[in-house]
Amino acid sequence: MNPGCDSLAVMNVIRELQRRSKQVFLPAIGVCLIGYFIYHAVQGDRGLLAYYQLGQAVNRAEHTLTTLRGERTQLAHRVSLLRPDNLDPDMLEERARVVLNMVRENEFVILVPRSAAPQQP
Repeated sequence: MNPGCDSLAVMNVIRELQRRSKQVFLPAIGVCLIGYFIYHAVQGDRGLLAYYQLGQAVNRAEHTLTTLRGERTQLAHRVSLLRPDNLDPDMLEERARVVLNMVRENEFVILVPRSAAPQQP
């Protein structure tokens, strides 16, 4: 065997690997970049999952806002019934009973322990 032939074959193999590596290197970089952008489009801070979670948070906040607006409307109505120019006697009596612990002469009071009392919303 000729030692020069073996080194020539090795050099040909190395040149072929270098040539093919150039053909594979750029597409591999491209695939990595595309994968990077796809991952961050889905998982990133501004990705699809973050958008979905933000939408759910907005829906919960709108529901809370609707609930609180309803409660505010009820409270505003009750307050309007206690204003001096539009005083409702039933509302005044209710508030006096609650705040001053007052009852009428012909009423009975039944005291219930807190643990047995029904829970009010």
